[in-house]
Amino acid sequence: MDFGGVIAEEGFREGLKAVARTSGLDPDWFFRLSDDLIYETGYVLGLADEHTYWEAVREKSGIALSDEALRDEVLKRFVLRPAVLEIADRLRARGLITGILSDQTNWLNELNGRGPFYRHFDHIFNSYTLGKGKRDQSVFADACGVLGLKPGEVLFIDDNPDNIKRAGAGGLRAVHYTGITALEEALKGLIPLFKG
Repeated sequence: MDFGGVIAEEGFREGLKAVARTSGLDPDWFFRLSDDLIYETGYVLGLADEHTYWEAVREKSGIALSDEALRDEVLKRFVLRPAVLEIADRLRARGLITGILSDQTNWLNELNGRGPFYRHFDHIFNSYTLGKGKRDQSVFADACGVLGLKPGEVLFIDDNPDNIKRAGAGGLRAVHYTGITALEEALKGLIPLFKG
């Protein structure tokens, strides 16, 4: 499962859009810029620190907020979704392996410290520690290798349609997360042991 947008509300996108609105910038433009810069600086891949990332965002956008103010706008919006964590627990109770595959930074560990969610999963794959994100299709094969499973034996859940396409092209079964009810229905059709 993806973290932001599936396990938790999408704090990165929504936080950046909130920053844009209060700064008088177009929210969609500012989000695209900031999303591209998190890769370009290497922060999401663990190749740069958070300050380097926010400096690049300030330089390209003209905003003047501090690192602390920017990170707070993002992190406070990653609100856990208990119903999704309950699904992870139900899957584990049926003997299935669960994991997180997230394009996140060191924020993922910090967020887990604030409200523990790692305990619901057997494996945590974070781009920050992997040095590779979901924009690189090979990350899906890497995760399958660690799990000791063939791609067709793995179900990937993400709210980003581009990530779903890459996972599917890599042979994984993939579900586009649009809400808890739709996820429950998809799981009933894909996992024989899963009951809502």
